[in-house]
Amino acid sequence: MIKVGIVDDHAIVRSGLRQYLSEHVDLRVAGEASNGREAIDLVRQQDIDVLVMDLSMPGQSGLDALAMLRAKAPDMGILILSGYPEEHYAINLIRQGASGYLNKECEPKEIAEAIRTISLGRRYLTPTVADLLAQQLNRKDDAPPHEQLSEREFQVFLKLAKGETAGDIAKSLSLSVKTVSTYRTRLMEKMALSSNSDLTYYALKNKLID
Repeated sequence: MIKVGIVDDHAIVRSGLRQYLSEHVDLRVAGEASNGREAIDLVRQQDIDVLVMDLSMPGQSGLDALAMLRAKAPDMGILILSGYPEEHYAINLIRQGASGYLNKECEPKEIAEAIRTISLGRRYLTPTVADLLAQQLNRKDDAPPHEQLSEREFQVFLKLAKGETAGDIAKSLSLSVKTVSTYRTRLMEKMALSSNSDLTYYALKNKLID
């Protein structure tokens, strides 16, 4: 029996997933959460084999929670189920420790297949993501600027692009304001951008934020 955790801020999505997974004899939903912070509590309290997690949630997002979840449960599988297309986030998240990435428009049976694959300790890569990974290996220098950011730089970049202040970011990521400023300087240099409005424009243009 594969124990699954569901993390999504929409109750209707959690309910639909729970109902669908209950139709499979080898899958059992062991718990649910509505944001990243609750996901961390869930993993502390329950023995989860595979966590199915959304990215964009109020409070602590899936992206913010990923590193902490990895630290708390290094052997747990994490399947990102997001509304964003694979090409926007998949490579960064797999690099940061996600076990697989699916777009919410996928067929439901693919979610069950991904959970089973990940529960065996393997990564689940759709043909699109596998192709993106191959392209990145072949032409590292041509990768988009945001794919060259470290995990923390990418987190800070997205929060700045959404209009969060250095103080807000420091609080949500448990960093000092000075450290956030250092990350900002570094990511600005890497992306060859000069202002927060440039970051917002870049993120919107590349569909990294809504």
